[in-house]
Amino acid sequence: MGALVAVTGVTGYVGGRLVPELLGAGYRVRAVARNPARLRGRPWYDEVEAVAADATRLDEIRAALEGVDVAYYLIHSLGTGQRFARRDRLAALTFARAAREAGVGRIVYLGGLHPEEEGLSPHLESRREVEDILLASGVPTTVLRAAVILGSGSASFEMMRYLTERLPAMTTPRWVDNRIQPIAIRDVLRYLVASATMPPEVSRAFDIGGPEVLTYREMMQRYAAVAGLRRRIIVGVGVLSPRLSSLWVSLVTPVPASIARPLVESLVHEVVCREDDIRQWVPDPPEGLLPFDEAVRLALQRIQDADVVTRWSSASVPGAPSDPLPSDPDWAGGSLYRDRRSTEVAAPPEVLWQVLESIGGEAGWYSWPLAWRVRGVLDRIWGGPGLRRGRRDPLRLLVDDAVDFWRVEEVQQGRLLRLRAEMRVPGLAWLELGVEPAGTSSGGTATDRCVMTQLATFHPQGLLGHLYWWAVTPFHGVVFGGMQRGIREEAERRAGGEPARARPGPGGQPAVRRRMAGGSPR
Repeated sequence: MGALVAVTGVTGYVGGRLVPELLGAGYRVRAVARNPARLRGRPWYDEVEAVAADATRLDEIRAALEGVDVAYYLIHSLGTGQRFARRDRLAALTFARAAREAGVGRIVYLGGLHPEEEGLSPHLESRREVEDILLASGVPTTVLRAAVILGSGSASFEMMRYLTERLPAMTTPRWVDNRIQPIAIRDVLRYLVASATMPPEVSRAFDIGGPEVLTYREMMQRYAAVAGLRRRIIVGVGVLSPRLSSLWVSLVTPVPASIARPLVESLVHEVVCREDDIRQWVPDPPEGLLPFDEAVRLALQRIQDADVVTRWSSASVPGAPSDPLPSDPDWAGGSLYRDRRSTEVAAPPEVLWQVLESIGGEAGWYSWPLAWRVRGVLDRIWGGPGLRRGRRDPLRLLVDDAVDFWRVEEVQQGRLLRLRAEMRVPGLAWLELGVEPAGTSSGGTATDRCVMTQLATFHPQGLLGHLYWWAVTPFHGVVFGGMQRGIREEAERRAGGEPARARPGPGGQPAVRRRMAGGSPR
């Protein structure tokens, strides 16, 4: 049986990603949280021991650390207000004493990379104070100092992401030319897991960083290149104080000002590794540390993947540490716009599904035919497929079928149809149509009603993508609302025994087809 490790801060960015890595390495994990109920629903919940404890309460945290071989301290109060340093100090002092009294074999702490100088930002000064407290605890301690962590959900990465995506041109403070040594979340987790096996005589801090040293300006330009954006125009000016810069960041991005300000204040320092002693105990992987571009590519991969809608809307589990997690803040993971609608339909689920599966092509889109035709013409002018492709089969859809200017991405028979847009848009778009039961009757039998769900999702690319979404949003009620009403009426008509209504095809001419509920064209 593997050693027992305790992970605090398990509901946070790094903690939530560390747990499955530790389990995969053969450790028994005790997940420590003030409210363990927040961990339910995680795929690893049944594999860990969830314990309730507040790191500022000595009795609680000491009990949580009893019998623990290695304790991961991943707690910080960034974003909780101006007194975060005092809260961090109290929690670190309490945790250090509890670990010593509980007989913990090692503490592992992820801190912030900082220069050896006075006058650090409050954020970095607090990180340095916490590491000093833990190193003086009497328990062998490994401190890992990291700068910007590259991965979806990391506050530093998200701030860079939004600035780069939303601003094709910007004026910035002079700190954009300070040097930074970012590191991929994959490599951070590898260092954290390996730190559990360091010999007892090792008790010190280590600088950890990726293979490249870049300025913030270079990081934004490299991000833009990986994300397929045009080169950004970045003009540094000297009149923006850290306070004004943080207000500007919180205005442009969804990152809260309480988080943006400490991060921006820390960017006035150059944060580059001064030593690489960690390699004595944790050698680099055979393929080397992850370069910046590859780390960004992995962080963006789920947005590009076919799984993006299910992963983001159903909060399923990511396949890599750089993927978004359900526990990440709402503002993490990049911009994702949604138009979600549902309506009850007086028809059995199988009848509604017949209508959904026959959408597009000759059947049309059940709302404002002229608007669909105009959009198809414009798409062809811009080099897209338009509506000319139609459908392979008028009744059945298979994954990868073309449906006008959409592509079938997933079919869950009788339940879900997901289409990915192939028309020319400044971003990535999906349309998801679903069938859900409306419940049961008082006698316990299924009713002849169901619920139609409709979700349009758009991930914008650059400023143009955001402008596009807001430009078309006023028409969603007509297009998507009308589609939902039209589909409902068609399903209810078929449920009543009426033939399918002839609807305008892609060229505007009626497509005369008669189809009874459950029948076939004649």
